[in-house]
Amino acid sequence: MTTRYDVAIIGTGAGGGTLAWTLASTGKRILVLERGEYVPREKDNWSTRAVNLEGKYNTKEVWRDAAGAELHPHTNYYVGGNTKFYGAALFRLRREDFGELKHWGGVSPAWPISYEDLEPYYASAERLYQVHGERGVDPTDPPGAPYPHPPVSHEPRIQQLADDFARLGCRPFHVPLGVMLDETKPGKSRCIRCGTCDGHPCLVSAKADAQVVCVDPALEHPNVTLLTGALVKRLETSASGREVTRIVVERGGAVETYAADIVVVACGAINSAALLLRSANDRHPRGLANGSDVVGRHYMGHVNSVLMAVSKCPNPTIFQKTLGLNDFYFGSEDWDHPMGHISFVGKLDGDTLKAGAPAIAPGWTLDLMARHSLDFWLTSEDLPAPDNRVTLDRDGSIVLSYQPNNAEAHRRLIAKLKSLMARQTKCRVHGHDCHEGLFARNLFLGQRIPLAGVAHQNGTIRFGHDPRTSALDADCKAHEVDNLYVVDGSFFPSSAAVNPALTIMANALRVGDHLKSRLA
Repeated sequence: MTTRYDVAIIGTGAGGGTLAWTLASTGKRILVLERGEYVPREKDNWSTRAVNLEGKYNTKEVWRDAAGAELHPHTNYYVGGNTKFYGAALFRLRREDFGELKHWGGVSPAWPISYEDLEPYYASAERLYQVHGERGVDPTDPPGAPYPHPPVSHEPRIQQLADDFARLGCRPFHVPLGVMLDETKPGKSRCIRCGTCDGHPCLVSAKADAQVVCVDPALEHPNVTLLTGALVKRLETSASGREVTRIVVERGGAVETYAADIVVVACGAINSAALLLRSANDRHPRGLANGSDVVGRHYMGHVNSVLMAVSKCPNPTIFQKTLGLNDFYFGSEDWDHPMGHISFVGKLDGDTLKAGAPAIAPGWTLDLMARHSLDFWLTSEDLPAPDNRVTLDRDGSIVLSYQPNNAEAHRRLIAKLKSLMARQTKCRVHGHDCHEGLFARNLFLGQRIPLAGVAHQNGTIRFGHDPRTSALDADCKAHEVDNLYVVDGSFFPSSAAVNPALTIMANALRVGDHLKSRLA
């Protein structure tokens, strides 16, 4: 027997979780399917050894790369999706990112909607996810209402660096963060500014992730049902192929089927594409909704690097991810192509560095390196290429094929940061000038995020006005299937160079308004 709902949402992350929240108040019968369970609440939530070195919460699923080698993806299947482990940096795309942009490595295409179309939903998403920030300081910040909460303050070492960047003519800003922090009430704030926010689940539920902010409140409505441990294997259609009629689910070792008037896929850009490809049938021989042959193509994950600046000067910062720099986002005086975004990762420690950092000099242990490093995160735009794609092997497992692009822009972004750091003259620690740590003598350790690092995945089921070149229309409905929508990062036609989470959340609210009208 197939149980029927008004809406079925597959996935509970930034897209699916947000959509469930915004539709919960409609009174419609909503089914939410999540392949994972809740993240167990335990001490290891805050253990860098468990999270980063042992990969305790990573999926044990094995994918393959284009050469057939095993790929162990750094992704997580839990209620709340990857927002349970994100660093909660919640950026709007820049207004220019919605138009065509020429890069050194190619062209970033225009979106079928404008920044102004999404702006009110960005504002709503910032309120929903309790974003702390300061509008207008970032030189590329698009127009909008003030952030709902003040920015998260810098600790002394990061504030000193921000001051030095400003002295050098840059415009540093506070990274917009979705955390439940009230710095006016010491000891009473839900967020305690711990050192294990980025990449870790929050033990005290103080990070604004999709489970805490959206899924749990949605479940307070009796019309919303969540099934965990529910892996959707395929979607089946009517004889005409124009509507999804059955959702085939593997749960607890048994096969179950569900149906809904509207089916929304939000499994993450890689798994959503894989689901549509696995759902091929006579009417959709290349995969569900894939007459354009774009499903799975144009995979983007950003060109990301971690750069450690290690000096004799210590960095006692605990909550490091508060500073950003976008002065080179669209280029510079000496290079008129976009380069990208500079910010921080959470403070690295010795256990995290054991996952791959080399020894740099005699006497430098990994723990000592971590105590003396500033740990930067650099992002350049990943350009959409049709052969960067998700496919399936013979047994239906995921194959992720990818060739890096836009490398020159990223190389120049790294060089800009190194140049800025070399022009630092001193640092201030514990209220005293430290003249031993001249940044001209810094050691820089850089590492590109590998293919397995899929945290910023997007682009595999792009939206657009032309059914010949896109899978979804501007409302994120499949061109070829009347009751199928996609609301995770799959819909992106370009990746921009900032974290995609807030755009996924805002778009889910936008699609939610469309669905409310359709369901009325």
